Amino acid sequence: MSDDKSVEAGTGEAEETVNPAAGAADEKIAAADSEAVAGESKSAAAESSSAARDSGPTESVKPGGDRPDGDVVRSVKPGGDPARAGSEGPRSTSRPARPLIAALVAAAVLLLGAVGVAGYLFVQERDKSATLAAYEEARQAACRYAPVLANYDAKNLDPYFSAVTAGATGDWKREFETTTAELREALVAGQVVSAAGDIQCAVKSADETSAETVVVIGQTISSLGTRGQPAPGQLSMVMRMQKIDGNWLVDQMITPLAPSPAP
Repeated sequence: MSDDKSVEAGTGEAEETVNPAAGAADEKIAAADSEAVAGESKSAAAESSSAARDSGPTESVKPGGDRPDGDVVRSVKPGGDPARAGSEGPRSTSRPARPLIAALVAAAVLLLGAVGVAGYLFVQERDKSATLAAYEEARQAACRYAPVLANYDAKNLDPYFSAVTAGATGDWKREFETTTAELREALVAGQVVSAAGDIQCAVKSADETSAETVVVIGQTISSLGTRGQPAPGQLSMVMRMQKIDGNWLVDQMITPLAPSPAP
């Protein structure tokens, strides 16, 4: 019995002796665990900070406020990437397509205007060239017709009448054909012979199909009145001409054809 008590007493003392040591060990283990948790927290915070720096600038959006266009205000926290911050500048709310379309429309209008002006100038130049060509053609035709009028011989009038009629049209042709018989009689009676000399021609006005020319014909005339001797004379007239089938013909003769007999 005494031995059992002795063991129990020893065991109790041992438990009392061991328990304080065990409590101290538990406190050390708890402290170590706390330090480990704190270290992990610090490591997580460091990783979070590093990730924040790598992810670029942090944007904070402020209300548009007094800005009428409601632009987004962006701020970059320290540690961000300035290059990325600059590349991600304020987003424009304007529509760039509208100015581009307006510029294209303006360019098209200018192009059409230039084409129109070029076309107008081309037509003007073409009309001018055609008018100048008509002037020259009418002048040459008048100069060719002038000696036909001034060269005749009372002894052989048929070729003369035929040539005059061939270059005539309209009023002048009808008038000449109407007076052919009377003119023949007068020329034969006076034994008139005429030869063309110097001829001057000018154009008063002309277009592509009509012209008005002035012709002055120097001539020498011999007749019974001059006793067969050539006498100088001059025949002046205005010829109005028409272009028919590519040929310039005399439509009107303002001055009478037959010259006054020389005294």
